Amino acid sequence: MIANTAICLMGPTATGKTDVAISLCKRFPFDVISVDSALVYRGMDIGTAKPDAETLRRTPHRLIDIRNPEQRYSAGDFVRDAHDAIKAILAAGRIPLLVGGTMMYFRSLTEGIANLPAADPKIRAGIDDDADKHGWPALHARLAEVDAAAAARISPNDRQRIQRALEVFLSSGIPMTEWQREGRTRAAGEDVCFIKIALQTTVRPVLNERIEERLNRMLEIGFLDEVRSLMQRPGLTPDKPSMRAVGYRQFWAHLAGDCSHDEARQRTLIATRQLAKRQRTWLRAESALSSYDALESGTIEAISAYLDEKMG
Repeated sequence: MIANTAICLMGPTATGKTDVAISLCKRFPFDVISVDSALVYRGMDIGTAKPDAETLRRTPHRLIDIRNPEQRYSAGDFVRDAHDAIKAILAAGRIPLLVGGTMMYFRSLTEGIANLPAADPKIRAGIDDDADKHGWPALHARLAEVDAAAAARISPNDRQRIQRALEVFLSSGIPMTEWQREGRTRAAGEDVCFIKIALQTTVRPVLNERIEERLNRMLEIGFLDEVRSLMQRPGLTPDKPSMRAVGYRQFWAHLAGDCSHDEARQRTLIATRQLAKRQRTWLRAESALSSYDALESGTIEAISAYLDEKMG
């Protein structure tokens, strides 16, 4: 086996990454590290498709349920925590299996993360005020004027990334893209050999059907009650990063009386499909990536054979 090896199993939402990871753990001495910006939050179980308690008992996942939803969790936080988990797993003589769909986390871990200016609450509040008046697409247009490359990467409705890119420019006078070009910190996993595997579905309508079926199951088993419970938490507001997760922000708006149940459901489906599209775009830009169709028979065997060859 190659020394200091870690496996990255990445892919769009609803492609069955957890099931594949569990199957691989039965064949290899893997320990799972979650790479998901929503699974870090406690109390967000149904809407994130978090593995259930029995699954986590049989196949523990690190970096799940490590923050309260009122707290922020950044890519920098993830890089630090993931690196610590990787070191601990390797020290125990096992192999880290990083599983998830937060592509920015994967890239930050393997390639490093830019040294950006610290958050500025006053500037951020001003950006939010402007967004309330004019809408996030208008702020996206403003971002395009000062950092066209960042605007091209960011959806006009991705409020968190628009906010951060504008905040960086307004606080420093330098576009985020320029900060990223000038230099990145040492990758936290620089001393680790990463083997990257993508789990995808080649037929987009099939993935869309899986997304809709999963949302229907979530609603059947109590997703609305989960959102109601979160709304009752002191200090938790819809503008917190945790509540920007797909599904939570749409059904929070429904329960707050801003839209109907059907509208919230449709908005969630659209947002989830857009998320899957962005994830596929990230994957196309990844280097040294071995890709497998999630729905093909024999996928587990094919991935296992590939890993035997790479790690042998």
